[in-house]
Amino acid sequence: MKTKIIYLLVFLLSGNAQRAICQDVNFSQFYEIPMLRNPALAGIFSGDYAVTSAYRNQWQSVTTPYRTFALGLEYKKPIKKNSDDFFTVGLQGTNDIAGESKLRRTQIFPVLNFHKSLNSEKDMYLSAGIMGGPVMQRFDPSQLTFDDQFVNGAYSPSNPTKEVFTNTGFTYWDLTAGLTFSSVVGANTRFYLGAGMFHILKPKVAFQKQYDVVLNPKYGVNGGLSMSFNEVNKLIVYADYFMQGGARLVQGGLMLSHDFETGNEAQDISLTGGLIYRSNDAFIPVVKIDYNKLGIGFSYDVNTGKLRSASQMRGSFEATLSYKGFTKSENSSVNKVRCPAFY
Repeated sequence: MKTKIIYLLVFLLSGNAQRAICQDVNFSQFYEIPMLRNPALAGIFSGDYAVTSAYRNQWQSVTTPYRTFALGLEYKKPIKKNSDDFFTVGLQGTNDIAGESKLRRTQIFPVLNFHKSLNSEKDMYLSAGIMGGPVMQRFDPSQLTFDDQFVNGAYSPSNPTKEVFTNTGFTYWDLTAGLTFSSVVGANTRFYLGAGMFHILKPKVAFQKQYDVVLNPKYGVNGGLSMSFNEVNKLIVYADYFMQGGARLVQGGLMLSHDFETGNEAQDISLTGGLIYRSNDAFIPVVKIDYNKLGIGFSYDVNTGKLRSASQMRGSFEATLSYKGFTKSENSSVNKVRCPAFY
């Protein structure tokens, strides 16, 4: 086995098997980590601040599980007092550990999003966001096995190998930008439409400089809709479409949410359930419980892709935790008639 092939395999195995879109992290509850979908979605929620986190454990039924963590921070504030224009600052971090080689990818991306009011009488906004920062990759070659470690058909880790890895880690810089239009229709419906471009810098992602592996730009389109049937029930729809080179990814979700009336705003409770579909990969039942500012979501991938037989249709477990609220500042968006928001 040649070193060049090993590097290629490490590169290809660097993402979860469900990622048709190169190396990028993707969660089944993708709507809970909006900045990974489009940096222009930062701040489009009801509240001044949001803390969102996610944990994903994938393919444990097939091989060494791939584990992915994410943490997002968002803070939204008017440009100035009594202004209908807002800005959002944020930070999106992820840590991905994949395969036998413990290939680890850690990224820390600051985010800035500006929300321009397009209508002085209702919530209609054009948001322009940018996100970028370092991506650190490394792997552990001691966890890999090679052909020359097999003697008479038997493998032993004490058998020497001629494979030499001169570089097991490196850092590259990445950049993403996007636009989102959000508005209301009537008194009961909110929606947004967005588009973004990822990997604008076309970074080189090979472990050896002599191998010219370039991360191609990725293009995405996002949408979301929230429609209230009455004071306690609403329909929520999310959808994404991504393309990168010859790869395509389509994912969408349909959910129903019910608010339980408690008579106490400090103890608001809602229950949301639905189904998400990721093209050629999985159906994903999801449930979420919101208690006041805290939200907890759970989902499980029912694999329908090429590995459905080997995995017995068992894909991955995922959990999300979020905390959203308003500040007590006089510039808080809770005091504004208009602000970019999605429920």
